[in-house]
Amino acid sequence: MAELLHSTIGGWMDKMAREYGDCDALVYHDRNLRLNYRELNDVARRTARALLALGVQKGDHVAVWATNTPEWIYTLHGCAKIGAVLVTVNTNYKIFELEYLLRQSDAKVLIFCDGIKQSDYHEILGELLQDLSRVPVLEHIVHMNEPGGRKAAKGIIPWSEFIRRSVETPAETLKTIQAGLDEHEIINMQYTSGTTGFPKGVMLTHHNILNNGFFIGENMKFTEKDRLCICVPFFHCFGLVLAQMACITHATAMVPVEVYSPKAVMETVQAERCTALHGVPTMFIFILDHPDFKQYDFSSLRTGIMAGSTCPIEVMRRVIAEMNQRELVIVFGQTESSPGMTMSSTGDSLERRVSTVGRLLPFCEGKIIDPETGLEVPPDTVGEICTRGYHIMKGYYKMPEATQAAIDKDGWLHTGDLGTCDEEGYYVITGRLKDMIIRGGENIYPRELEELLYTHPDIQDSQVVGVSSQKLGEEVCAFVVRRAGSSLTEENVKEYVKTKMSRHKIPSYVIFAETFPMTASGKIQKYKLREQAEELVKHEEV
Repeated sequence: MAELLHSTIGGWMDKMAREYGDCDALVYHDRNLRLNYRELNDVARRTARALLALGVQKGDHVAVWATNTPEWIYTLHGCAKIGAVLVTVNTNYKIFELEYLLRQSDAKVLIFCDGIKQSDYHEILGELLQDLSRVPVLEHIVHMNEPGGRKAAKGIIPWSEFIRRSVETPAETLKTIQAGLDEHEIINMQYTSGTTGFPKGVMLTHHNILNNGFFIGENMKFTEKDRLCICVPFFHCFGLVLAQMACITHATAMVPVEVYSPKAVMETVQAERCTALHGVPTMFIFILDHPDFKQYDFSSLRTGIMAGSTCPIEVMRRVIAEMNQRELVIVFGQTESSPGMTMSSTGDSLERRVSTVGRLLPFCEGKIIDPETGLEVPPDTVGEICTRGYHIMKGYYKMPEATQAAIDKDGWLHTGDLGTCDEEGYYVITGRLKDMIIRGGENIYPRELEELLYTHPDIQDSQVVGVSSQKLGEEVCAFVVRRAGSSLTEENVKEYVKTKMSRHKIPSYVIFAETFPMTASGKIQKYKLREQAEELVKHEEV
């Protein structure tokens, strides 16, 4: 078994530049940008020296608010070489959320792009800059300016000017600073998606994310010959660790798609002969159902990860069969565990890979406990999943009480996820503690119902939530996205469940939707679905 890596991220990139300098490191198909590992390391050094020229020091926080741009990657590795903490910002954030994150994270520098379809970042920043007392620690704002792009407001530094400042920092100064860094220092703050309550800054170290990425890549048999199409957002652990860190620890080429679209992904995979593709289930569903799907060549694909939310078995089977991802795997975990805890392996049987989330990754401990007693439960018994090891976060930034609530005195992270573990160590996720529906004393796990609904030929996607009931405590509500041209009715859905599951699991309510509310990282916001369902029930009871 491979051993834990003992290196900072900056030190590791130096090693990759020496040993795999001529191998592709970063490829943007739509930008015609190609850097090998030697060139990427040189850009990282320039970025590091530019940050030092701005006055950024070890331990300072640098926020990045951007899509999957090259500058995002340059900033990550620039920060890693000087011990600055990269703070990832959700691309969907608006003024209220951005202000909260910049203030709560104590960000000294903000680096941003023009925006996304729904948000003009210049406009949002213009409003924020009217009163800088709202973000007292912020000193510099850098714009990722591109030829023909937007011009930033006065006082905002263009990226080209920012990089030119690198000459103000001697190369020897950078070398000295990098030599003084420690692998157990915090290098990244990932903000939880905030599907409930205010987002929390998860503090992760070089050791956390470099090793987690390494073992992810090992399980996928990554080498310098692999090319990973990255369409999941960089700001999320999926894009940063399961994608970028998995690549750099194996000299694998990163082939990002700046903003997800099924067509852009298919074009990139075909043109760059990608061997791997990551995505949340919804991303794969959109690709499989795209009208031009059969026009593209997926023969180069071998592996990839489906994760981020519940992975429907039927969707996994289709990806394996129709997209040639015969070694597709699942990773389970959360941001607080860097994020991977368990993972299926390319050597697992198809049945294991589609019906479980695999076994514990190396050097990770795991157990299933009774949420009420805290005691371990027997194999194949549902309980809360807990984990311990090198991958556990340092804690939540400036939130000691929340940290203590998440990590117990023995170092176990309580995930809040419900699942089972069999005699052979394979984990199965059954839902979230707060997602479990208790109808008249019967426990109903949304995941089980969702899996069944995915097998209906007229259902493209489904989500199941619980809604309040005076009589039974909770009732089942199923949100369903019909396939194009389908005339599926509420009664059809109920009858389908009735023929295949216990009576108490039949949805009391079926709501048809075009899409589901999602975070920018692809996680479905079940709390919003619950709110919609509660409103519907309230309306029907009036």
